[in-house]
Amino acid sequence: MEISIAAYLKFVVALVFVLGLIGLFAVLAKKLGLGHRGPVMRGSSKRLEILEALPLDAKRRLLLIRRDDRQHLILLGADSEEIVEAGITNPPNNTDDTGRVTQLRLPPAQAQS
Repeated sequence: MEISIAAYLKFVVALVFVLGLIGLFAVLAKKLGLGHRGPVMRGSSKRLEILEALPLDAKRRLLLIRRDDRQHLILLGADSEEIVEAGITNPPNNTDDTGRVTQLRLPPAQAQS
């Protein structure tokens, strides 16, 4: 039983097509945020919240979380966790209801010598 070159070519084309579809769906799932579970909340009061997540590389990412009225910056690695900064207070809210800055506070100028 001899298999022709056309049959091999059809197999390779079908394989590339299926692998391409799998890659496309993986990219779409990542863009839509389907790759991870969201925060779990039980009860009526929400005390813990992930504010921002920043991937540093393939194995590490920075998380800014809020617990009650404090924020904490955490570095998560493949097999380690480290608190970078704890007890960060919330910045003052200088925005109105539309999100525009209403008052801009600049740090005091330092004397140059």
